[in-house]
Amino acid sequence: MNQGSYGPKWQGPVLGLLATGAGLAAAELVVGLVQGTSSPVVPVGQVFIDLVPRPLKNWAIETFGTNDKAVLVFGALIVVLGFGVTAGILAVRGARATAYAITSVVGFLGAFAVLTRPDPTFAKLLPTLVGTSVSIAVLWYLAPRPTTSAAAHDLAEHDPTVSQTMGVDRRRFVGGAIGIGSAAVLAGGVGRMLQQRFEVSGERSSIALPAPESPSNVLPADAELAVEGLTPFVTPIKDFYRIDTALVVPQVSKDSWSLKIGGMVDNPLEISFADLLARPQVERYVTLSCVSNPVGGGYIGNALWQGVLLKDILDEAGVQAGATQLVSRSVDGWTAGTPTEVIMDGRDAMLAIAMNGEPLPARNGYPVRMVVPGLYGYVSATKWVTDIELTRWEDYDAYWIPRGWSKEGPIKTMARIDTPRRGDHVGEVAIGGVAWAIHRGVSKVQVRVDEGEWMDAELGGAPSNDTWVQWVRRITPAPGKHVIEARAFDGDGVPQTEEYAPVAPNGAQGYPRLTINIKSEG
Repeated sequence: MNQGSYGPKWQGPVLGLLATGAGLAAAELVVGLVQGTSSPVVPVGQVFIDLVPRPLKNWAIETFGTNDKAVLVFGALIVVLGFGVTAGILAVRGARATAYAITSVVGFLGAFAVLTRPDPTFAKLLPTLVGTSVSIAVLWYLAPRPTTSAAAHDLAEHDPTVSQTMGVDRRRFVGGAIGIGSAAVLAGGVGRMLQQRFEVSGERSSIALPAPESPSNVLPADAELAVEGLTPFVTPIKDFYRIDTALVVPQVSKDSWSLKIGGMVDNPLEISFADLLARPQVERYVTLSCVSNPVGGGYIGNALWQGVLLKDILDEAGVQAGATQLVSRSVDGWTAGTPTEVIMDGRDAMLAIAMNGEPLPARNGYPVRMVVPGLYGYVSATKWVTDIELTRWEDYDAYWIPRGWSKEGPIKTMARIDTPRRGDHVGEVAIGGVAWAIHRGVSKVQVRVDEGEWMDAELGGAPSNDTWVQWVRRITPAPGKHVIEARAFDGDGVPQTEEYAPVAPNGAQGYPRLTINIKSEG
């Protein structure tokens, strides 16, 4: 049989992009209509995050910073569009069944990803099912059909060697493409607009925070040293780091939120947001750090937190003997395992509802998150927390432990150099930054130049041992290039470790270093 005509080369890729785009737009519309659902790209991305090897995860954070999730979403879209283009090319070339199969497999993988997430429901499957169906429908509608020319029709009935061609009505294709493309843009836009109904920014702004019965210590006057370039003592909310596994920030309403406390307790509890507001409130400055923070890194922040002491709630629940681990779960299924003794040892571990005098932003855990001074976030700082289970230390490994991270995660003593910036300087130079030894306190920070003698730095004040401190040392080095190093000492006088270690498996260590060039005056 002679080879048929498949139409212009651009038709296949355009068809694939149209079918995929229409499917994604239809899915977005469903997400806007049905609360508690998400774009099919999201659960697929979450599965990727769960399965990605630790070195690749660390590379993504180091390379893209807090934009790593946007890069992942973009990458997932590129992959989906790639499959769509392949399906479009096959459909135009007559292999429509194969094109439908490829699209169905992609949809199946999306559905499988949904079913592997916490609390899978049929509603959560809807965006994927509808999106896949729309993509297949577009392929069916716009893909050319086998035809024969009118002149050859009679001959073809009697002579099978007369070839059929793939009928390509360019006008029909272009008209259909414009119509489907316009409908997809409209559906996607309407879906995005409808999704705003489910965002919590409106209800967040309407919350009246109760006055804390135990307010924070007064911030010392010297907490902020008058040195240009120093990180503020209190991190503004907009600048507070965000490192988590949630591809899209969960939008959890305070009205539907509740916290269950169970496992090895005498009195299982379920607490609503209103119940939490009615309990005695505490307010504390606490510095939090991600275990992925490298030496000199910025995945650390200090804020004024308000909430309810977790110890009081556990006392009410009645922790049983042998319950050595507190497992906290997020609404998206992420877990952290915290030593129970840390929660009960008198530190200000809390269920926080506010940050810097405002209800928690959604990206920082609204409506409720955990704050535990002295531990890295991966073993303590569960955002969007909905469940707490008391169990034995050896009976459960939380999210990051099977992925190669240490089960215990105390924050290491560390100094960071914030100023001056690398480059040329003249005369006296103020070397400054922040230092932390959370829950142990910072007793001293020292600076040295070119591996010379250590020099004590001036320390700023702090309201407690649970925060970082600012520090500064003014020096006048000789002209030329110099390497500046710093180190911090905890409250017991133990210095931070000089030997370098990467962030995995339990936090980076080593001295921060800065190279500057001192120019001659005049």
